[in-house]
Amino acid sequence: MERLEPSRRSAVPANPDIMADSQTSTAGPAPLLRLEGISKRFGGVTALADVSFELQAGEIHALLGENGAGKSTLIKVLGGIHRPDAGRIVLDGRPAAIQTVADAERCGIRIIHQELALAPNLSVAENIALGREPVCWGFLDRRRLVAEARALVARLGLNEIRDVDRRVAELTVAQQQLVEIARALSRAARILVLDEPTSSLSEAETQALFTTLRRLRTQGVGMIYISHRLEEIVQLTDRITVLRDGRSIGTQATASLDKSQLVKWMVGRDIAEHFQRPPTHPGAVVMAVSGLRNAAVHDVSFCLHQGEILGVAGLVGAGRSELARALFGIDPVDAGEIRIKGRPLRFQEPREALAAGVVLVPEDRKKEGLVCTHSVAFNIALPWVRDWISGCRPDRRRRRAIVERAVADFHVKLADPEQPIDGLSGGNQQKALVGRWMEHRPEVLILDEPTRGVDVGAREEIFALISGLVEQGMAVLLISSDLEEVLHVSHRILVYRDGRIVKDVGAAETSAEQVMEQLTGAAALG
Repeated sequence: MERLEPSRRSAVPANPDIMADSQTSTAGPAPLLRLEGISKRFGGVTALADVSFELQAGEIHALLGENGAGKSTLIKVLGGIHRPDAGRIVLDGRPAAIQTVADAERCGIRIIHQELALAPNLSVAENIALGREPVCWGFLDRRRLVAEARALVARLGLNEIRDVDRRVAELTVAQQQLVEIARALSRAARILVLDEPTSSLSEAETQALFTTLRRLRTQGVGMIYISHRLEEIVQLTDRITVLRDGRSIGTQATASLDKSQLVKWMVGRDIAEHFQRPPTHPGAVVMAVSGLRNAAVHDVSFCLHQGEILGVAGLVGAGRSELARALFGIDPVDAGEIRIKGRPLRFQEPREALAAGVVLVPEDRKKEGLVCTHSVAFNIALPWVRDWISGCRPDRRRRRAIVERAVADFHVKLADPEQPIDGLSGGNQQKALVGRWMEHRPEVLILDEPTRGVDVGAREEIFALISGLVEQGMAVLLISSDLEEVLHVSHRILVYRDGRIVKDVGAAETSAEQVMEQLTGAAALG
């Protein structure tokens, strides 16, 4: 199938609130995939309402929308995880009965979910071949398994996971994501769905992935690409379909779209291109770190003031999360000192950090921050059990008040506080996670990748809430791989490389180019 060329791309529609629909196929071969009138309800909630979508062979088609817009539900219908209440799936012009994940895989549909599904106790090679391991005379052919994994990793250029004998549990989140990608690409894929595939990848890893996807495009593979990073969408994709509130707003060629208008289609309102750092009048030093050291942190020293956002900018693998874990008492510290309001402390475990007024919102909120099998109310009230349980009897009124304060103050959108927290969008999960710590106002709030997997609208809300806390005097340590985010939100920036602070600079006094030179070591070479 011929790829869409710029000359065939239609203009941006005159009505700024409605995307012109360019899905309708012109005469020629049938599209690789067509979803027709897909609808899906969960109880009284409509997740999808008459959504149609079309994918050509050899096309990278972006599927955009806020968290909760219906993107995940749509790809789960395509992947056989959910059955639609109405509508049909058409492959190569013929209706396809996809009722299970196995049905989808037989049709050549491969989905790389945002939440990784790996076996941590197995090696990289074993995870890549999981479920279709090579055998010889009825026994696992380990030599062939390893050889095939090495050849695949080399062909895809995924050097970060070239040690295919290494256990997945020993890998970083970014490396685990590469294993997931390699596993999907190891099978004959006609349709590849990628849900936030670069959320934990460095710029170099992202570009290597894009090279692989472009190669697959030339081979006729159709790809559905989901990302909140609009720069990636513009750089990589051919067409864009936007969902809002479970409905299709329409489809346009990427080359014809304006970024600000695209954001408005997604969220239904204008969003500022850059978030503004809150006004600050730095107060006393709240956290003073001196000579902090362990296996991953090397002689780190800095001060954090009241009413300040201190950004930590670093590439994937620089050790930013390891710094947060050391500050919060998760990882042991070999040397150095942490002072909270002048008082020297050595946190042996997180509860000691909490008692001193330090809280951490971790990078992986589902694995390290939330109990996803329980309700929103359970998760919010969990740290404050002593406040609402006296003796053996719970005070349900006090528990409800704690939950209601967090939900109201942090604008958590939900149907019922007792609903599973796993059913909330990523942005609302993150707001609930931050909001629960405000019951007893902390001195220091450590945020590790607070907008990972969060759409642009929720991202704006989260930073507005954080700005409000800072204006009230809270000290915030912001760790993010999004350099523009760190530059525009922070008051000061710690440039972090290989477990060390290489520069401490005012955010308004530097640029993305200067920070990147420090992060990559180019400044030292120059």
